[in-house]
Amino acid sequence: MQSPQISLVIPVYNEEACLERLFDRLYPVMDGLGASYEILFINDGSRDRSAALLADQFRRRPDVTRVVLFTNNFGQHSAILAGFSFSRGSRIITLDADLQNPPEDIPLLLAAMDQGHDYVGSIRRQRNDSWWRHSASRFVNRVRERTTDIRMTDQGCMMRAYGRHIVDTINQCQESHTFIPALAYTFARNPTEVVVGHEERYAGESKYSLYTLVRLNFDLMTGFSVMPLQLFSLLGMVVSLGSGFLVAYLLLRRLIVGPEEGGLFTLFGIAFFLIGLALFGLGLLGEYVGRIYFEVRKRPRYMVSAVLEESPLQEERKV
Repeated sequence: MQSPQISLVIPVYNEEACLERLFDRLYPVMDGLGASYEILFINDGSRDRSAALLADQFRRRPDVTRVVLFTNNFGQHSAILAGFSFSRGSRIITLDADLQNPPEDIPLLLAAMDQGHDYVGSIRRQRNDSWWRHSASRFVNRVRERTTDIRMTDQGCMMRAYGRHIVDTINQCQESHTFIPALAYTFARNPTEVVVGHEERYAGESKYSLYTLVRLNFDLMTGFSVMPLQLFSLLGMVVSLGSGFLVAYLLLRRLIVGPEEGGLFTLFGIAFFLIGLALFGLGLLGEYVGRIYFEVRKRPRYMVSAVLEESPLQEERKV
């Protein structure tokens, strides 16, 4: 079977209200590229009619449409990893189904790859998210830049393009929790970024809660750097040294001035600070231990119930 030039990977989770509009905008763009392509929809355990709509679209365009159906909801990154595993193109593009990133900007990513780049990230031209999402994203970007060697202007935008060798390398990784854009960046030889549009969701609501975003960024920092542990170790040494000086000062003061009343709340404040610091350190260490726990279990990252695709025999009959 001849491999297509482009594979488009789209995770879908409860996007019933967006899919028909996505089909109307996406297929004309891909048809106009003048290159062979396939569109891989990964249904991530949707509880609405998304699976049925994807099946209908497969029947309408079986030549370029493939649908992977998960048994349950495993998360966006697991869906993308499944798409990478099933993809056959030499260039792989990821796109969300909510139409916040316009499909019409796909040629911008391909043009950057034509210039020799093997990984093309994206920067949202004007974000249409809530203020807290925008502020939190900027804060996390700064933390990530200071704790890892990964340089991404806008890590929250999943509209990206990957060369085949990068996807093949990612497929060899068996991590249960990872951050795909950052992982791809570490494998890229000549990465770049392009500016793309950003629209409001066509319908529905975001699948990323505040807790999910926090967890994702913990995965990013703990999965690509041990600097948080090193910084905390350095902080522990500084606090220990400061505590030693404080004890020496209090002992010397007692010998010279004598015992004094008061100061109880100051000691409480110091104790609470040290206790809080210790608990924070335990939580940070727990994040790394938790990653080890998930990795050693070796559980599958996703489970596929069915794959809708045109068989080689059907293609031969058409010829």
